[in-house]
Amino acid sequence: MRFQDIPGLKLVKKQLSRAVQDQHIAHAQLFQGPVGGAQMAMALAFVSYLFCTQRDGDDACGTCPSCQKVHKGIHPDLLFVFPSITTKKVKDAESDAFLPEWRNFLLESPYRSLPDWLLYLGAEGNRQGNIPVEETRKLVQKISLKPFEAPFKVVFLWNAESLNASSGNALLKTLEEPPSSTLFLLICSDPQKLLTTIISRTQRIQVGTVEEEALAAYLVSKTEIDIEKAQRLAMSCEGNISWALSKAANENLSMATWFAEWMRAVYSKNLTKLSHMADDFDGLAKEEQKGILEYALHMFRQCLYQITGTPELIKSLEKERAFIANFSKTLHQDAISRMSEKVSEVYYHLERNARAKMVHLDLSLQLIRLFHAKN
Repeated sequence: MRFQDIPGLKLVKKQLSRAVQDQHIAHAQLFQGPVGGAQMAMALAFVSYLFCTQRDGDDACGTCPSCQKVHKGIHPDLLFVFPSITTKKVKDAESDAFLPEWRNFLLESPYRSLPDWLLYLGAEGNRQGNIPVEETRKLVQKISLKPFEAPFKVVFLWNAESLNASSGNALLKTLEEPPSSTLFLLICSDPQKLLTTIISRTQRIQVGTVEEEALAAYLVSKTEIDIEKAQRLAMSCEGNISWALSKAANENLSMATWFAEWMRAVYSKNLTKLSHMADDFDGLAKEEQKGILEYALHMFRQCLYQITGTPELIKSLEKERAFIANFSKTLHQDAISRMSEKVSEVYYHLERNARAKMVHLDLSLQLIRLFHAKN
């Protein structure tokens, strides 16, 4: 992983490469960004540049043995800590037990979220990953060894918000007095869940959201979708590159056309049309069903911006803006809020294997009532 492999975010890349060049490297850094964003990719690119033996200006070469080992996650001076679960085969939920799966997971894509990881592990039901206190305590022993090849031993703590109070306090003791040759890179999307004492001991790296134009170009190059679809995904993903990549690979129908037809049928109370659309919805793949609902929530937000007099916040393609302007005239702010709640409820039930036809038709009927309710 190199800086050039990550779309956009030039200022962050420059900040990190300059820190290495000037040898001003904080021993504990907090890479924060949106869910499914570029923070893990940026941390990996930073370490690749730090370890690289043949640096090319402001980036790693990508070909030397160190770069190759970092890319594959097998460098002897890298330690990975991440949320894990117990399974029939693994009784101790610690990162080392899942290292082969973790390396493959990152090789597939560095833009990942905790739900992606739990799905990859085959977690069932509502099981949540966690970082046990025993694992953070064992870090003391692991980092006490000198680096084997690189100038530093680096600890990647992915999804740091999974630390509970006990594991967080155990990590805090290590952060306070780390060996001089150890770097801690905490990766997170919700720093408010971290202990304030941990945050105060780290240098915060605001990775932020990849610029829409750069992300659209990246999606086109990686998935071979057309530029219009890439632009729509870049605008609606809200920084979640993992989500955008997934939708680019799996979403095969026009969400804009579907949504417009659906809303017109709801507004006109065309029950025959809505019944047929429920049948069509039932025949779609689960990801396409979820994609329609996600797009509906996105469009409701754009309509809300239109109604509240802040059209500059609208993130939609040009051809969608005319629909938003006209559609917004039929709604009021309270209706949009309630409609969004209903769509979110259906999304929840779909993820738990509810019958798609039934929940979609019921949703359409509820939207009719909300559409025509008095303000």
